[in-house]
Amino acid sequence: MTPSSRPALTAFDSLLAAADSALRTLSGAAQASRPSPATNGSGSGTDDAMTAQDRKLSGALMRVNHVGEVCAQALYQAQALGTRDPALKRRLLSAAQEEIDHLGWTQQRLDELGAHASWLNPLWYAGSFAIGWAAARAGDAVSLGFVVETERQVERHLEHHLDALPATDTASRAIVAQMKLDEARHARDAEAMGAQALPAPARWLMRAVSKVMTSTAHHI
Repeated sequence: MTPSSRPALTAFDSLLAAADSALRTLSGAAQASRPSPATNGSGSGTDDAMTAQDRKLSGALMRVNHVGEVCAQALYQAQALGTRDPALKRRLLSAAQEEIDHLGWTQQRLDELGAHASWLNPLWYAGSFAIGWAAARAGDAVSLGFVVETERQVERHLEHHLDALPATDTASRAIVAQMKLDEARHARDAEAMGAQALPAPARWLMRAVSKVMTSTAHHI
């Protein structure tokens, strides 16, 4: 069967795919397709130089970053499910696939640091999925604008983490640096596809929600 003759996915197929993504995300079964940046010359072999306090701080910061990737999966899956534009759907799912790399890298780093993922990940996922669905139903331009603002906020957040991570934790720093590059590219891609700038109140609300999530995930 040629690609052009394959039947289009039904709404039920899309729902099943979204459910499968949720299960993989929350169970930790998602696998990165790219090797972790931590293995590219700055791997976790330097962990022996980290103090217990450094490991605790890195674990908390990488838990927050892992939560961000759980939310990214929910947002992209919901927005892909909500759009009626096949090209936009493919682009959103492609971005989600790249975010799976981030999810896998941060999970692996948490394991190496002896830290746990957030106990509230199911809650973060459900809330983010609802927000992503609402953005999609507001229209494709708004949905893309939401991607741009989200990725810009994440980029600033990762920049802060690069400043906050212990200098001895080269593995986590390498992961965060690559994530920052990927998020910036996702924002540029969304702008190129016709993103509509969100009004200031929406941006402020997004920052407030993000602050609650990151503050909570730092500890739980």
